[in-house]
Amino acid sequence: MSAPEPARRECSVRITDLKTTPVAFPDPPLRNAWGVHAPLAFRTIVELTTDEGITGIAETYGASVGSVLSSESEPGQGPFAAARRVLIGMDPYHLNRIRILIPSPRVYQAVEIACLDIIGQAVGKPICDLLGGAVRDRVLFAAYLFFKYDGDDPWGEVNTPEAMVREAEMFVERYGFRTLKLKGGVLPPAEEVETIRLLRERFGPEYQLRLDPNAIWSVETSIRVAQQLEPYDLEYLEDPTWGIAGMAEVARRTAIPLATNMCVTRFEDIPQAVRASAVNVILGDHHSWGGLTAFQRLGHVCATFSLGMSMHSNTHLGLSMAAMIHAAAITPNLITACDTHYMWLQEDIIVGDMFRFEEGMLRVPTAPGLGVRLDRDKLARFHERYLKSQERMRDDTAAMRRRDPNYLPLRPRW
Repeated sequence: MSAPEPARRECSVRITDLKTTPVAFPDPPLRNAWGVHAPLAFRTIVELTTDEGITGIAETYGASVGSVLSSESEPGQGPFAAARRVLIGMDPYHLNRIRILIPSPRVYQAVEIACLDIIGQAVGKPICDLLGGAVRDRVLFAAYLFFKYDGDDPWGEVNTPEAMVREAEMFVERYGFRTLKLKGGVLPPAEEVETIRLLRERFGPEYQLRLDPNAIWSVETSIRVAQQLEPYDLEYLEDPTWGIAGMAEVARRTAIPLATNMCVTRFEDIPQAVRASAVNVILGDHHSWGGLTAFQRLGHVCATFSLGMSMHSNTHLGLSMAAMIHAAAITPNLITACDTHYMWLQEDIIVGDMFRFEEGMLRVPTAPGLGVRLDRDKLARFHERYLKSQERMRDDTAAMRRRDPNYLPLRPRW
């Protein structure tokens, strides 16, 4: 006797609208290899509504130079306007079909998270439970240390190795971080080596140290500096130079593990990087790789090739923070501390309190769906700030040239 066919879910849920809201919020003058953060950062809030009255939310990039979202602020234009035409009338449960119809990973990821938020609210489960369940109830994060100019923030100017140690002390004291990541590529390499030396001297062997110069060094400089850094036992050196070939050359000349968020940014990049032995750790990011399911798949691929995995971050708000926590919670081999800019955030758009670090960790949301909701009053205020801003997209080089008209984003710089 043949087994009965499983019952199919009768679809009664349809997407009826997609809405995007660009927002702006204060950002400290954090320095990097391209220049400096401007006074305002930009993000895009995405909302999907169904015929059952459930609204799913997500967050993605704001416009930036060269961004796929740069035209999104123009009514009827941009990738989300195209996505809206695809999505109206579709079932939010049919994510495989939606992924085919929205090929851009950066657009699809926001749609996927909003759909998962809808499904989670409908069934009363957090997103992580929809993707196999969390393997940890708290996610470990790193203190993201930046050299910075003085600004309208509580941190003050940090432009010397000694000042960076004080910044790290404040982060450790306030939030309990045990991993310290230094955003490099700002000071001459010798000064950044000295910064790492002082951090190791101050915090001892129990703390993990990372350095990320955003591929601003030449191959030759990267090899020399990596060898100078070896006594300080870095967890990894992230993107010291540009490209898989350059990273492979550096990897052959140092014992420090190399990590990347710049030369491996798509699944198609992984075979070449593995063949070249260019990297030891890949930093995934659901915003650019294509959502939480893609992030989870990246974890499987890294495990297959015995690569370490970590998480990349950009300036973001609480909706992305919640999604990042879910991503880390469902990825068993993500055992290193994740990156986040959230400790630099001064205000958020979520209902209630901001996320609070405890011993350098954030708890996995347990409420249905994404686990956070939009504060409509804050959203309106953040959007109004965007509308009043003379700047509408991120450009770190332009922000730096307003401070120093002679500044050029040379690459390599050293």
